[in-house]
Amino acid sequence: MNKNIYSVIAAISFAGFSAYGQENKALAVVSAADCKAMCKVNTSKKALLLQSINKTSEEHTAASTGGMVWVDGGEFSMGTNDYPDAKPIHKVSVKGCWIDEHEVTNAQFAAFVKATNYVTIAERPLDPNDYPGVPLENLVPGSAVFVPPVGKVALDNIQQWWQYVPGASWQHPAGPESSIAGLENYPVVQVSYLDAKAYAEWAGKRLPTEAEWEFAARAGRPSAKYYWGTELKPDGKWAANIFQGSFPDNNTAEDGFTGAAPVKSFPKNPYGIYDLEGNVWEWCSDLYRDDYYKSSAVDNPTGPSASYDPEEPGVEKHVQRGGSYLCSDQYCIRYVAGSRGKGETTSACNHLGFRCVKDK
Repeated sequence: MNKNIYSVIAAISFAGFSAYGQENKALAVVSAADCKAMCKVNTSKKALLLQSINKTSEEHTAASTGGMVWVDGGEFSMGTNDYPDAKPIHKVSVKGCWIDEHEVTNAQFAAFVKATNYVTIAERPLDPNDYPGVPLENLVPGSAVFVPPVGKVALDNIQQWWQYVPGASWQHPAGPESSIAGLENYPVVQVSYLDAKAYAEWAGKRLPTEAEWEFAARAGRPSAKYYWGTELKPDGKWAANIFQGSFPDNNTAEDGFTGAAPVKSFPKNPYGIYDLEGNVWEWCSDLYRDDYYKSSAVDNPTGPSASYDPEEPGVEKHVQRGGSYLCSDQYCIRYVAGSRGKGETTSACNHLGFRCVKDK
């Protein structure tokens, strides 16, 4: 269901969206053994700041397996025949790794922002050069927000329920009047791939490959229709936070939630991991390519070298996994085991988050 938010913003607000570029530069601080060498040490403000950030990152690395679960590696059948971009089902082996037991929360992301003064993509000013012909007063930072229509609508136009909302960000997921106060234990949303990657690096971790993600989600149940088992409602209970009712206008909230749920609200899987289906979509490190599974590596695949989506050629996208609280059997069933999502690298929305992994 996660149609590219790049298109949403373009169609709804600006008519043409140029992705932000983000450049990461590292400066090496030269160690000195004598005075002559010391004179060559880079003591610029930027170098010292980067040194401080690296030190902070190292401190996080030392304790970063708290709240994580170790998953032994192994072989499994990846993909599903339910969707063209998830075919063919193919054998893959992955190495063991640590994985966050739940999605990164608002509290965890807030700690990152406090430590680094990081500004997410949704909060950054828009460059007029990227939006030729758009009035300056319309170039307001914001992001995509799900707004249910008043009544039943055809499902062929996502602009009927997605809106570009000025002021929407991780601290204001539904717009400037919304807040995360009291929602510290909810998954952080309105984060782009670049934002998630920045957090992971600060925490001494990384984003999972989609193979690692799926292996952890399947938890040794390779033939299950859903990540939680073979039945949609095992024992008559909802096993994940997804959409019930008439999509997109009437969520009956049979599972207890109309939006995101606090982490650990639903049962953990056999590996001890929560919310690997539903709740919020999760970024993976792989670039998205619709035909990648036809030539995927067998051992520890990390995705294609370049992104390609025939629906939007030329737009760089990364893989998303797990579906969200907006996935419905009437429209998007991407909580089905092995299914994939996709999103433009700098785009965010209020049903999209992430979790991290860490190598041994």
